Amino acid sequence: MPLDTASPHIVIVGAGAMGCLFAARLAEQGAQVTLVDVDRARLAVIAADGIALTDDKGTRSVPVGAALAGDVSGPVDLVLLFTKGVHSAAAIALVKHLAQPGTLALTLQNGVGNAELLAEVFAADSVLMGTAHLPADLTGPAAVETHGFAYVTLGGFTPAAQVHADACAHWLSKAGFDAKVADDITATVWDKLAFNAALNAVGMICAVPNAGVDNEHGRRIASSAVRETVAVATARGIALDQAKILATVDSALREHAHHKASMLQDREHGRRTEIDTINGAVAREGARLGVPTPVCDTLTDLVRVIELASA
Repeated sequence: MPLDTASPHIVIVGAGAMGCLFAARLAEQGAQVTLVDVDRARLAVIAADGIALTDDKGTRSVPVGAALAGDVSGPVDLVLLFTKGVHSAAAIALVKHLAQPGTLALTLQNGVGNAELLAEVFAADSVLMGTAHLPADLTGPAAVETHGFAYVTLGGFTPAAQVHADACAHWLSKAGFDAKVADDITATVWDKLAFNAALNAVGMICAVPNAGVDNEHGRRIASSAVRETVAVATARGIALDQAKILATVDSALREHAHHKASMLQDREHGRRTEIDTINGAVAREGARLGVPTPVCDTLTDLVRVIELASA
């Protein structure tokens, strides 16, 4: 398998908080990591100084390769997509020249639909998808901080792709992530979708960290978004554990009170959000399947109003 080597070549697309975190931790363990982005200034800083990684082990500088997509050549063992969902199609197009036999592609992005976009360029049987439950915040152009839990779950986009999941999970585990392979990764992705639908848009609209959602009103909205997502998933034939998802939301509100949802960070930096792949995706699927999603509809519309006002 491609990742069964002592030093696999891994290309991470997207130099945001998650991209920088995974790049630094994988590079620490001996992987040849190249971080790809369109921000030339950030790439220059990373190439010169590495990534300043702060976690429960302390702070250290980790050398990481950084380049524009067109400057990266194969062979590549793994392409890990970590852009915002709204940029997935464009980002995949930039690295399509890396889609060669033996190259795996993995998305751990928020929302749904990203694996399908990867499968249009990379061989579907080489595409993996999954979720990453962990807090990560950029503290500078080449600095990232994370503390506490770091759960990653992945699996094959197709049954044939599932054979590659163990090798990928092995490298993520070496890098300090609690990585597991799921038999039904689609359900896992929808679990995470429900979690993000509960907290991301609310935090962005209200411009508050998790602590600002941790009240009767915020929890009522979050719980309703979870219930709607579970109902849509059920209509698709995907079985979700609603109580478990609500417990995860509760844990995030209590244990990560100061964490800002990624959509709020997007708002603060004037970036487009992933609303179309999270609450917007729930709303679209609900409309298609005849499942009412009034809370997700409203949250999606409010996020779009804010984006239009700041455009």
